[in-house]
Amino acid sequence: MREMLTGRILETPAHFLDEEVLKPQFTYEVEYLLPMYIQIEQAMLLEYVRMGWINEQEAQEISRSLESINPDRMIADPEQNMSDIAFAIERLVESSLSSPVPGWHMDRSRNDFQACAQVMSARKQWMSLMEYLRELIKSIHMLAERYREIPMPGYTHYQTAQIITPGYYLTAINEELLQTLSRWIQVYDELNQCPLGSGAMSGVELDWNRDLLARLLGFRQPRANALTAVASREWMLRISSELSVFSVLISRFVTDLIQWGSSEMNFIDLPDRLSGISSAMPQKKNFPILERIRGKSAHLSAFHMDMVLGQRNTSFTNLVEVSKEAGTHLSVLFQNAKSLLRLLTLVTDHLSFKEEEMLAICERDFFGGFTLANRLTMEANIPYRKSQIIVGRYIMHATQLGLTPMEVNPQLLKEKCMEEGFDVSGLADMLTDAFDVQGSLYTKRSDGSTHPEKVSELLLAQKERAQNLEEERGERQAQLRAADLRREQLLHELAPTENGKG
Repeated sequence: MREMLTGRILETPAHFLDEEVLKPQFTYEVEYLLPMYIQIEQAMLLEYVRMGWINEQEAQEISRSLESINPDRMIADPEQNMSDIAFAIERLVESSLSSPVPGWHMDRSRNDFQACAQVMSARKQWMSLMEYLRELIKSIHMLAERYREIPMPGYTHYQTAQIITPGYYLTAINEELLQTLSRWIQVYDELNQCPLGSGAMSGVELDWNRDLLARLLGFRQPRANALTAVASREWMLRISSELSVFSVLISRFVTDLIQWGSSEMNFIDLPDRLSGISSAMPQKKNFPILERIRGKSAHLSAFHMDMVLGQRNTSFTNLVEVSKEAGTHLSVLFQNAKSLLRLLTLVTDHLSFKEEEMLAICERDFFGGFTLANRLTMEANIPYRKSQIIVGRYIMHATQLGLTPMEVNPQLLKEKCMEEGFDVSGLADMLTDAFDVQGSLYTKRSDGSTHPEKVSELLLAQKERAQNLEEERGERQAQLRAADLRREQLLHELAPTENGKG
């Protein structure tokens, strides 16, 4: 005869409800949360022993049963466990005990149990994402070092603007990524608070040591308020929000790569094994991996909005709508983010810039106009706005004459100066210096500029910052390992005794 799990509901879940809702949820939790549930059970078992409600011999038997649970043994059964993972664990353990242990699972709720497992799973995935982000930062850093002195055209408003280098551009991307990693560590610290001991919503009745439970599971502290612990899933929104913001940066970065890889620009290349072809046009070499990455970045923002809408307009209490339904796509969010990071790192590990093609653009356009205007003001004492007018007219007429920037025409520049009432000499050297492609990199002197030495300084600073952030991340990972070791040690120290219950 089927043993009832509750005296309030006399029938098992309907078949359709089980197939559409309960069994899929059960399968999801077995795949992503089962190890966390077992760890939570072990930590709470130690607390039962400390409080005297379970003796050490009983605890040993329960611990062995918990350790024997694996995904193959977890079966959704509407009659035996209502297709609920917490009830399934309870049934498996109770069925293996030599005699009943009345105190086990006393003063407990599934609400804080599930909330705790979800946070533990999320922090594990979040830690993994931080590792992949670190690898991307390292890859881009190496690429930036390789190309810090190679001229390339920089664009504003989709028009050629000033000469920069790939190294300079990539340090800008890494600056954003380092800020991202810093925020991700902060998000980790905020979510790493233990819900256990909060019960259904208002706390529990036994003398649980919530600080000890938190430490045994690697949390930095327990959640301060019992209702917040079971009602809030803000940590999920913080994660999805960060990934949404991150996706915007990645989409902009990859958009530049896509444009640079176009046949019109032809600034970059990827190995054949990372490239694609056209089935109809044999002359083409495509880079569909970049389109895949940018496409995946869109999913991150979509999942964030899905989670926001899943929580808004709900009561601030424990709800299946918030705790389960709103987080339906959390695992997929992590998978997409991980895939995006791995693919982009693969690209930056193998990306190369075409120096001759970039140089040709730098030599074609009049990038030195900014420098020339500055020189006219500094050396000829021409008011700066007048200098801008003179240089603009010089470039316009030089272009009409079919001149390139390197084909200096000091007489033409002198005429433009005279038109504004200035008689200037030494214009040939001024023009040559202003439109010197390689030299233009060194005219910038400010910190954070495209000057190769400034780029080197920034690369060193970024490397140090990345190392510091990695140490911070490593400290948190070490805390998790230490908690696992401490919990396992305490479980192994349990020895059969004749201690009674409290």
